[in-house]
Amino acid sequence: MRIASWNVNSVGARLPKLLDWLGTAEPDVLCLQELKCAEDAFPYDEVGELGYEVAAHGTGRWNGVAVLSKVGIDDVRRGLLDEPGFMADGAMFEAQEPRAIGATCGGVRVWSVYVPNGREVGHPHYAYKLRWLDALRATAAEELAELPFAVLGDFNIAPTDADVWDIAEFAGCTHVTEDERKALTALTEVGLTEVHPRPLKYDVAFTYWDYRALRFPNNQGMRIDLVYGNDRFSGAVTDAYVDRNARKGKGTSDHAPVVVDVDLP
Repeated sequence: MRIASWNVNSVGARLPKLLDWLGTAEPDVLCLQELKCAEDAFPYDEVGELGYEVAAHGTGRWNGVAVLSKVGIDDVRRGLLDEPGFMADGAMFEAQEPRAIGATCGGVRVWSVYVPNGREVGHPHYAYKLRWLDALRATAAEELAELPFAVLGDFNIAPTDADVWDIAEFAGCTHVTEDERKALTALTEVGLTEVHPRPLKYDVAFTYWDYRALRFPNNQGMRIDLVYGNDRFSGAVTDAYVDRNARKGKGTSDHAPVVVDVDLP
């Protein structure tokens, strides 16, 4: 089974790229993040023509996640256990955001997650990010059972200093702080391990490159799109890589897909 994850940075803007990639890479399951569309605006018909069922979780302009599957979708769950909300600028109350969706596809339990960015250390969004990661850990702990289980998505955290192109450029910034990395370690404490993609062109398999300053052609990126699985999932992995080619050219997302092949009984 081939399971992938991709922050598409707007499924509407990236639809031709998405359809082309689905036809080429042929994942059995694809976890999408940053849809930037409501559930009823998702291009169900277009991906359906390629054989995919869809479970989407989105409310409009920002955020949004989905699971696409050729092997069935069951037990869909939108949102995390006790998921916190965030009070956006000018809002009167705290609201949950569409950042997580779980589904069982072909006997594998997958979660597509879009972890809050955090904005800057000390910002309320940074505290929200840490609370949200606590809810993700609690959800994983609740759902870990006999099924192969994986959490895939844009974590907005680089696990180590080597996972950014120049750690000096990130001094005092989010994505590399000790508290964020502790939140990743907490996932391992409930029984998940990270699936590391093998490097292809470069020593580190970056997954994100800013659109500005020629970051992509200079490979000045970050590895923030991650995969965590339980023993039944991680032990079945036969290959894992970042499809850097999907980041090339005009009109692409600023992220590349992470692809994991598993050999399950």
